[in-house]
Amino acid sequence: MSWYRWQGADLLLTIRLQPRASRDEIVGPHGDALKIRITAPPVEGQANAHLIRFLAAAFEVSRSQVSLVSGDTARSKQLRVNSPRRLPPEAMIQPAI
Repeated sequence: MSWYRWQGADLLLTIRLQPRASRDEIVGPHGDALKIRITAPPVEGQANAHLIRFLAAAFEVSRSQVSLVSGDTARSKQLRVNSPRRLPPEAMIQPAI
């Protein structure tokens, strides 16, 4: 199973999140997920909100175009990016055809 798939113009991502990291970064593929490190703590939704802001900047979309599909309180999450304008090279995502 791949950690990303295209659904029309939307990109569905399976993320393995590491909160409380020293910096925000896309690490790369980690098994069946894309590993991402963020500085926010996993407290009261702070990590999820920070992850959404981080992905919105990485894919050059507004925050409202990134949504958490599943994994609200887990480290493994699924997110949807509506019509990404940019594909971060460190994520190694192939464009939709």
